[in-house]
Amino acid sequence: MTERRTRKRRTMFERETELATVDEALDQLTGPGPDAGGALLAFSGPAGLGKTTLLAEVRRRAHARACTVLAARGGEQEQSQPFHVARQLIQPQLAGTTDEELRAVLGSWYTIVGPALGLCAAEQGAPPDPQGLRDGLDWVLTHLIVQRAPVALVLDDAHWADPESLSWLAAFAPRAEHLPLLLVVAYRPDELPAHAEAFRTLPGRAGHRPLALAPLTAEAVSTLVRESVGDHADDAFCREAWAVTTGNPFEAVELAVKVRDKGLDPVEASAPLLRDLAAAQRGSGLVARLHSLGPSTVRFAWACAVLGTNIPGELAARVAGLGTEEAVDATGRLRDARILSAAAEAAEPAGPAGPAEPGGRDEAGLEFVHPLIATAIYRAIPDALRVALHGKAAAAVLDAGLGPSAAARHLLETHPENDPWVVRTLREAAGENLRAGAPEAARRQLARALREPPDFDERAAVLYELGCASLLTEPANTVNHLRAALAEPFEDQALRQGIVIRLAQVLSHSDRLAEASESLAREIPHTQDVRARLRLQSEQFMWDAFNAAETDSPARSRRLAKLADRLTGRDLTERYVIGLRAWDACLRGEPVEVVLHHAGRVLETDFSWAYEDRGFEVPVLVAMVHMYADRPGRAEELFEAGTAEFERQGWRGAHLSFAYSLRAYIRYRRGRLVEAEELARAGLGLAERVGRRTPVHWYAIAILVTTLLARGRVDEAWELAREHEYGEPFPSAVVFPDSQTVYAELLLARGQAKAAAAELEAVGRRLTPRGIQNPSWCPWRLHLARAVAGEDPAQARELAADAVRRARAFGAPSGIGQALRVAAEVAPPGPGRVALLEESVALLSASPAGYELALALAALGEDRGDPELLRRAVAAARECGADGLVATATESLRAVSPDRPR
Repeated sequence: MTERRTRKRRTMFERETELATVDEALDQLTGPGPDAGGALLAFSGPAGLGKTTLLAEVRRRAHARACTVLAARGGEQEQSQPFHVARQLIQPQLAGTTDEELRAVLGSWYTIVGPALGLCAAEQGAPPDPQGLRDGLDWVLTHLIVQRAPVALVLDDAHWADPESLSWLAAFAPRAEHLPLLLVVAYRPDELPAHAEAFRTLPGRAGHRPLALAPLTAEAVSTLVRESVGDHADDAFCREAWAVTTGNPFEAVELAVKVRDKGLDPVEASAPLLRDLAAAQRGSGLVARLHSLGPSTVRFAWACAVLGTNIPGELAARVAGLGTEEAVDATGRLRDARILSAAAEAAEPAGPAGPAEPGGRDEAGLEFVHPLIATAIYRAIPDALRVALHGKAAAAVLDAGLGPSAAARHLLETHPENDPWVVRTLREAAGENLRAGAPEAARRQLARALREPPDFDERAAVLYELGCASLLTEPANTVNHLRAALAEPFEDQALRQGIVIRLAQVLSHSDRLAEASESLAREIPHTQDVRARLRLQSEQFMWDAFNAAETDSPARSRRLAKLADRLTGRDLTERYVIGLRAWDACLRGEPVEVVLHHAGRVLETDFSWAYEDRGFEVPVLVAMVHMYADRPGRAEELFEAGTAEFERQGWRGAHLSFAYSLRAYIRYRRGRLVEAEELARAGLGLAERVGRRTPVHWYAIAILVTTLLARGRVDEAWELAREHEYGEPFPSAVVFPDSQTVYAELLLARGQAKAAAAELEAVGRRLTPRGIQNPSWCPWRLHLARAVAGEDPAQARELAADAVRRARAFGAPSGIGQALRVAAEVAPPGPGRVALLEESVALLSASPAGYELALALAALGEDRGDPELLRRAVAAARECGADGLVATATESLRAVSPDRPR
């Protein structure tokens, strides 16, 4: 053991510009007045240029200004451990709180972000989607920042941060300037992963780009050397020290310490020895120096390199196979050699004045003095031995109670050995990560488990779990995994049913609805259990209902009606079938009483939108039939409850986008166009995060375009459609409102009647063979009547009359009123036309369709030349937010009542 030395804070050379920027940012963060605010600072540079030392000084200065400091560091060995960095940032701030206090602090986010942050175990049930989890992490961090302002968040070695944490922080970073937060990041530019590219381009405070650290000049290295060895070091010696270290601060410090410890005379005659001394600090020279410390010390260093950062000494001893005294001795030698230090010391490295006290133990764990040392030692471990050490580390961390996820990162580095324990541990880790919202980590672990390989009778289950983990990120591979699982010989029928249902789901979400139906159809005849068979049938009925290209829709409708009418709704599967029957009846235009009867049977007991093993499609369809049946209030009640369930589950991507967009459509149908536009834009914003030309994106654009047309903003609707490539090819899945019909309505509003007619005729050819005849669901006949009225008025009247007849058969006043209004529009002037409009106004006045009523009032008022009706039309249109209709109805009013314009 060496004599204890007094530790001093490291002198920093030639970082005045960077520190001035830090001080300026801290002044603004902590200063009074309206100009106070946050900032983003990013420092980049190759290894050894002093990023860690600079960030340690940032933390010190932030502490001195009474800032709350959140600090984390990426680790080369921990990159595969999800949320490793996020946990470093947030866990210490919540340390010591009870579960009850945590629930109070996190509120509804507790079950969403708690497992990801290691604050609680994941509950059984469907995990949050990636966007929901990211929103939750945003909320938690924002809450901490506001509660503990001002805050400095410091992330070192960001290039080694786990993907889950880094992608989240990269997305969060732009908020820094709008919060009492200084966010400081340091990284090696050549190693920054793609999901963190935002850190290269995000402007920091006052428009700064990432600040690149420069090597030290010869003058700075000379000063550094003289501070360490004495002012008598001559110029030639100092110049050679700069040359052999290329101005790298870490290498210069280490070289100066080595010169002092060896008692080398710092004169020109000794300069040739510096190159060998410098080489001993890196690469093969470092490895040779390590081996000179003895075999047990080498094994201990290797074990620490495998374990990564913040290394518990007892764990390293077990991995190295050393006893307690041997481990203490090895730790002392490695600290004397400036290879290891206590974790707290590594965060703020010792300077030339000397290392901290060697030997002993530290509750904070051990760290390598610099990541360059850790990397060099790790890469020097013989390949076979490195694999074996990772295997020992996996067992050690699991025995230490650190959990399967901590063990799994080591098992990913081992070779397959047909070990059931490895498969079991990886599956457990994948389950934890999947429930915590890290499906990519789960996918890696299950893929490795598959290579182990699992036992013969376990392989199908692993393939199924792998398919579930890759569902969102790799749908094509998910299909392959699930089909491979089905090809395995196994007896578990419940597992087989789960695989088939999941396969159908991923095929459907990949716009391969016919394949989804076929996969279910192949399985149904071979399913002996009656209830299991009914479940598969319900899934097939659902995906067939969404398949716009289904070939035998009428036959499927008959089978569905026959089955649903004899079911009692005794379990969830039966209620799903009955719900599909209600939707099918609505599309086919069966009487509204029949539709509501079946919907009511479904809703006799609670009908959740978030069952773990079910989609949300049927609950949505059941809610929507109420809108088409002129019960929008009930539809909104169901949507509000379903949206709340989505938010509680952390489903804030596609699920929430669907909910917002369809609620917007309900508001549109009620004539509340301003609210409809707000909700539709919210739905589109969420859909954009999911991806363009996905089903949720089609819904969002269709509903927003429809709303903008109703508000009279045709040009804006057209630009929106062009921006989002809304047009052919239209999706193969059923969308409501129908995408092609909405596109035709847009063309018609732009005066392109022939193009609109061609699109609408195509809609008719697509929907009519399927038996989808309800104009309340898709008014393509009414739009086509308007499109052809100029060139073929007889066809227009025939189309409108057919729509009126079908609307009456369905029986919803709003649908009948709309059909009558269009029938009047294409009818010749005269008493018959007025009678159609009068009936339309009467029906719409008794319906919830406020916008349709305003249209009918305007048409009737203009036809009669009745100022009072036109005033009612203007008032109704203004209440709806239909600005275009307000303008045209006002012009009509001026024409018939010039003395009393509105």
